[in-house]
Amino acid sequence: MKRLIPDYYCKSIFDVPLSFYKDNNIKFIFSDLDNTLDGFNILYPTPRVFKLVSDLKKEGISLIIFSNNKEQRVKDYAAPLGVKYMYRSGKPFKKKILKYLENNSILKEEVIIIGDQLMTDVKVGKNAKLKVMLTDIIVPQDQFVTKFNRFIDNIFRKQMRKKGILRSKEVK
Repeated sequence: MKRLIPDYYCKSIFDVPLSFYKDNNIKFIFSDLDNTLDGFNILYPTPRVFKLVSDLKKEGISLIIFSNNKEQRVKDYAAPLGVKYMYRSGKPFKKKILKYLENNSILKEEVIIIGDQLMTDVKVGKNAKLKVMLTDIIVPQDQFVTKFNRFIDNIFRKQMRKKGILRSKEVK
């Protein structure tokens, strides 16, 4: 269970104060797409995602979409935002993200992974020794391939809530 405990928790990526990133020397946010930024069936970024990206850019922070989804899905979503992306990222395995950091001269200390799943987003961050923030889901619907992970995820979240772990990691 230790590899599933995030460093931080927030209900939504949209609720994280910009000061949090500055205070923690974050310059790169690797954000999951589906159910972190938007629902899996939302093909074009919503206004609040455009605002988030704009606010981050003003602070010198880059958002990189970090998804296990197919290239076309991620590319079509990322293009209007003007952000970089990783598709078929191999979460929860660390190899691809570490290679990306190395190829782009990004320091681990300046990175945070933000996502809604313990089994993929939190685990890849822990495996790669990066900061990780867990969020709640944005919409109750999931892709079929996510349903099993979500079932396991809910069991672990329930245990973490019962033990007060998520409350102790909460960003306000």
